[in-house]
Amino acid sequence: MQLNKIPATIVTGFLGSGKTTLLSNVLKQANGKRIAVIVNEFGELDIDADVLRNSPTPCPLDCDDDASNPEQSSNGIYELANGCICCTVEEEFLPVMQELVARRDDIDHILIETSGLALPKPLVQAFNWPEIKQHCTVDAVITVIDGPAVAAGRFAHDADKVQEQRLQDESLDHDPSLQELLDDQLSAADLVVVSKNDLLNEAQRETVNAIINNKVPDAVKTLYINNGEAPLNVLIGIESATEDKIKHVHNHHDHHHAHGEDHEHAHDHFDSFVITLDETDTDLLQTTLKKLLDQYRIYRAKGFIAIPNKPMRQVLQAVGKRIDVHFDRPWTQNETRRTQLVFIGKELNEQHITAELQKAVIGVAV
Repeated sequence: MQLNKIPATIVTGFLGSGKTTLLSNVLKQANGKRIAVIVNEFGELDIDADVLRNSPTPCPLDCDDDASNPEQSSNGIYELANGCICCTVEEEFLPVMQELVARRDDIDHILIETSGLALPKPLVQAFNWPEIKQHCTVDAVITVIDGPAVAAGRFAHDADKVQEQRLQDESLDHDPSLQELLDDQLSAADLVVVSKNDLLNEAQRETVNAIINNKVPDAVKTLYINNGEAPLNVLIGIESATEDKIKHVHNHHDHHHAHGEDHEHAHDHFDSFVITLDETDTDLLQTTLKKLLDQYRIYRAKGFIAIPNKPMRQVLQAVGKRIDVHFDRPWTQNETRRTQLVFIGKELNEQHITAELQKAVIGVAV
């Protein structure tokens, strides 16, 4: 019988920061640990859950299949894809945690990947609910940030100035900025992981360090990594018990509530849609996508590409102006070979984007 509480690691971070890659590498290093994974997607296509499920070393937790629950897979992946986890803690997160508590003797660790638009504090607070607190604890909140993006100053605006703008412009009162969202994710961090370190020079690292140090206490360490690779003992076993101190974390979200603002969450103002195509010319698709990244405010594009005469499925990730692709696994006999991409951004013209990408479909005259 397991007498100690099950430790849970919450991985948060902005869109495209590298959370899924980090979790995939954690699972590769599991070394027999029985790990349950909860993935909270933003959008209709469960890209991150699928990538984790098909990682070279799948989740070692031996879950029984439950045909009545499509959000549970047979390898310990639990998908919360019906809404942002910070807004649906009681409706979606609690039932999954209750199920894991019931199976606590079979679980060594819980990994939770939030959507890029989620606030970690409500999730951590849920670990103080009696039915969870008795059996589980937050080992650490790990906030992953995109090093090159932060170095470029995309989310480096002064928070006080942002708040001043809010007070001066009524239209901003109900639209939390991306800077505030990143600040709130950092405010709950027990460890900050800076991804894509190989794309940073020394001056850029100093810039990133200054931004992080201005947002987190000295006790919070910062780790720079490439390709999600970090030693397991650095990420797991921190023993922060974050739920015991989370009430002392005061963030922008709390500030708006304290001032009586009936604001909405940032994700309410994002466009999100899925484009499904037949088999495509991947080079033409990527060339077209690069043009669309210049034309629109696309914060994230991700998905799978079906390439003619290629047995492997190609994974595509687009963040900012950068596009990365790799092959993850063969197409199965029961799968329909098709290209599917989810887009997240603002003021996106779905019809135009679809029409442009359609030109990359094999057999379509350009």
